[in-house]
This record gives sequence, structure tokens and C-alpha cells, in this order.
Amino acid sequence: MIVRIMGEGQVEIGTADIDVLNSLDVELEAAIESDDEDVFRTKLHALLEKVRQVGKALPDDSLEPSELILPPADASIEEVREMLGDTGLIPG
Repeated sequence: MIVRIMGEGQVEIGTADIDVLNSLDVELEAAIESDDEDVFRTKLHALLEKVRQVGKALPDDSLEPSELILPPADASIEEVREMLGDTGLIPG
């Protein structure tokens, strides 16, 4: 799966890593629902850091279509809330 972190670039994520990313996504959604800015910020950074950790960065000149777009680390709760779909930021 090709994932774009807005403002950073793309990474390729293996299917084996989707479950751990989904669990972090669930925690992020809970922080958004409770409108807890501190927990939201911690969970967003944890999710993005895990994507960077498990993902393989694609070259800047790569033109691969992104299957998933994640917000930047400095996104607000409202910005991320607008990006959430029925299955959160990470489907599955």
C-alpha cells in the first residue's frame, strides 16, 4: 500500500503492518471523539512515526498513486476529523 503523509512524501507499507496501524488509528479516533487535544497530538504523532518506521520511503520523483493520504503532524483535530472516513484514516 502506498501512503502519502501530507507535506512529507510517500512510503510503501506492507500488508503485515496494517493491523498495528489500524490499532493506532482507533486510538487516534478516540482522542478526536473526546476532543482531547493533548491525547490527539500524541496519537497522531505515534501513528505517523509508525508509518515512517515500517514504511519504505519512495523517491521524491516517484509518481505512484497514493492509496491512502495521512495528515501532516501539525494538523488540527478539525482537519483530521474532516479526513476521517467510515473506517478511520486507515481502512481495514
